[in-house]
Amino acid sequence: MIIDFSSFDRRDRFPEILRPRSAGDAFVVLFCLWWILLGLFSLFPQIDLAVANMFFLPEPCAIPARIGQICGIFPYGDDPHMRLLREIFFQAPYLVAMTLCWMLVQCWQQHGATFRTLRARNLKIALGSLLLGPVLIVNLWLKAFSGRPRPRQTDLFGGALNFVHAGSFAGKCVSNCSFISGEAAAAGWLFCLIFIIPQPARTALALPIAAVSILIAALRVAFGGHFLSDAVLGWLSSLVVFSALLALSQTTHSRRISEN
Repeated sequence: MIIDFSSFDRRDRFPEILRPRSAGDAFVVLFCLWWILLGLFSLFPQIDLAVANMFFLPEPCAIPARIGQICGIFPYGDDPHMRLLREIFFQAPYLVAMTLCWMLVQCWQQHGATFRTLRARNLKIALGSLLLGPVLIVNLWLKAFSGRPRPRQTDLFGGALNFVHAGSFAGKCVSNCSFISGEAAAAGWLFCLIFIIPQPARTALALPIAAVSILIAALRVAFGGHFLSDAVLGWLSSLVVFSALLALSQTTHSRRISEN
């Protein structure tokens, strides 16, 4: 996907919520929304359980089975076509990131009047938000230390570990845990790219990107790989990080202009 950032008009650089004077406000709203949703899922864990149960198929337990043991599968996770779709989607954000890296290198090779400042800044925001959000915060920190078991790991859905609500670090998962979803975070990052794609490409690509982004997160829930809260909060976390970097970039840029 080649994005020509140079075609931006000043009035069309960002949608209304992320235009230069409102990026900071967007960050505050998204940041507060993330914590509100975390509180909601924490207070009402039955939301996670009800949604996971929609995709769970109970089956008779193999003998011998302990008293009260629940056995079954998440059928979508065993479907070869769905697994192939998930594998394609899993690679998509990082293939896009490689393309953006190449574009940034190409941009840095330009000098003087041919250097596209806005294009370079947007590319750095996009790549920086991927590294800070899905890679560092989600995969290297939260998923490593949260301890929350995935649905299929819990004794409510055929596993052996106890269920813990969203935000709890009391679970017995050792590594690569459920809170929050790394794939959903990467999908949310894909969605963020809509805000920096210039017209007319944005109009053509916005809906497909949004659909793929949401489907990636939904598949993790359908596969029993994550609870709804993990997917929603993972997806939204990338929007929080993206808006924060965008606001910081715009503030720094405005300060440089005022100093000059």
